Amino acid sequence: MESEELLKKQILAASGAEPAELVFKNARIVNVFTEELEEADVAVTAGYIVGIGNYHGKTEVELGEGKILCPAFLDGHIHLESSMVSPWEFQKTVLPHGTSCVITDPHEIANVAGTAGIRYMMEATKNLDLEVYFMLPSCVPSTPLDESGAVLGAEELRSFYESERVLGLAELMNFYGTVAAEDGILKKLLDAKANNRLIDGHAPFLSGKALNAYVTAGVTSDHECSGIEEAKEKLRRGQWIMIREGTAAQNLNALMPLFAHPYCLRSLLVTDDKHPEDLMELGHIDYIIKKAIKNGADPITAIRMGSYNVAACFGLKHKGAIAPGYEANLVVIDNFDSFRVEQVYQKGRLVAEQGKCLTRKRPEEKWDEEIRRRVFDSFHMKEIREEDLFLKARGEKQRVIGLQPRELLTRELIVPWQEKEGYAPGVDIDRDIIKLAVFERHHASGHVGIGYVSGYGLKKGAVASSVAHDSHNLIVAGTNDRDMMIAGNRVRENKGGLAVVVDGEVIGDLPLPIAGLMTDACVSQVEKKLQEMKAALSRLGIPDTVDAFMTLAFTSLPVIPKLRLNTYGLIDVDAQRVAAVRFDE
Repeated sequence: MESEELLKKQILAASGAEPAELVFKNARIVNVFTEELEEADVAVTAGYIVGIGNYHGKTEVELGEGKILCPAFLDGHIHLESSMVSPWEFQKTVLPHGTSCVITDPHEIANVAGTAGIRYMMEATKNLDLEVYFMLPSCVPSTPLDESGAVLGAEELRSFYESERVLGLAELMNFYGTVAAEDGILKKLLDAKANNRLIDGHAPFLSGKALNAYVTAGVTSDHECSGIEEAKEKLRRGQWIMIREGTAAQNLNALMPLFAHPYCLRSLLVTDDKHPEDLMELGHIDYIIKKAIKNGADPITAIRMGSYNVAACFGLKHKGAIAPGYEANLVVIDNFDSFRVEQVYQKGRLVAEQGKCLTRKRPEEKWDEEIRRRVFDSFHMKEIREEDLFLKARGEKQRVIGLQPRELLTRELIVPWQEKEGYAPGVDIDRDIIKLAVFERHHASGHVGIGYVSGYGLKKGAVASSVAHDSHNLIVAGTNDRDMMIAGNRVRENKGGLAVVVDGEVIGDLPLPIAGLMTDACVSQVEKKLQEMKAALSRLGIPDTVDAFMTLAFTSLPVIPKLRLNTYGLIDVDAQRVAAVRFDE
């Protein structure tokens, strides 16, 4: 709570009666309210901006000719687990790119470890320089047609609303159940509303009366728009549109018209899922802003959509702008063209400079027994045998998941069944069709889903991963059963992670022992290992347009059309049923 003494100190500094603690001299300021560059000093006291104008301070910073002072960036929707590193390592990656705050949905780890996973994420982020807010996972599992490590109903989530860092209910992926007014979903919606919290959406292609019902339920945003007409319809119904540009889903180019008025007033920038190599090589929200500017967006509009609009969407009243009363979360860039972040300040304290994070010493972390058991020992399945990979169905036709470059949406392909020597039955390299398997790994149920995928590009060997949205069972893709078995067993032995196998030999693996999703290793080590594995997979046929691991992870998510594969089998998302993989007319 703000004290009388502190408020007095800030007011006197603002009036000029006393010097401010910190003053940025002769700054070129991005004003997100008037969408102009304003030249003035920026005075800061006790972590807050107290004045714009002509000021003197106890410490004065000359930014240098041509430098631009921006509000720090916010990511309105991200799953920290997708970075594959612990929250401590994640902040070291994004702070140098100007991100001061993220709103995360921990549904990846919640699907593995339930409430223990949520508690781990909240505990691991509470002492960071990066501010982390939470939206509570709304769909664990994502639908009844998924098999996760936990089931979270309204009762399990209720106590988390006691935290001020919990802003609401995260992406409501089960929009089918929402529109049908299912009891379990209604209870979660009512809890969020009773606690005066927000509700995020996830509803690709939802339109017309179904969209009206979804918005009536209280859903205020959507990050699944892949086309401009869909986005405009949802804007007309009052939703905020999150323009997503992540590792797997990249919707910026299609949604560039949203950077024009009036749409830019209700649109914001998010990453959703971002792998470590993309964070290190390309950037975070700064990368989206830079790309939007190159695509023709007004620079200040793009900055506003990556800062103030995010804060406004989530009711973070003192973030996202450079004005009196706002937190001094600031970014110094060289210019709008190259958009290189040079310095980052969090509440007036320098936390990153010239690409380097200046974070404090990592605090000691102590985990209770439930977190140790659920988060750090999350693999429970028998060793995979080759016969576990056999498809028992019969038929002359084959239903295949058709991947699309840089999209999460898939197509349904119907092709003749074929068997070729040297490959698993149903695999056809000439048509880019390989085998897919998903093994349940939370409860040792022995459930296995077998299917096929096209558009992945792999021509030899196998890839395995315990990162398989959203339930994060063990997913394996390959051209032959033996390599698939070996790859899956390596991940199992590592208690989670990634593995690549060719001709019976493991040529690369990355252990992810934190819920099978993350590692405590430094991000540069993780990035190096990923690059080595992706280079090997490129030599095995996977094209540059396909992120080998992120793409594989999403083939198991049964809430994005059209076809997916999980432990129950091939899922027809539109019909919400299990579909036959092999069949006759």
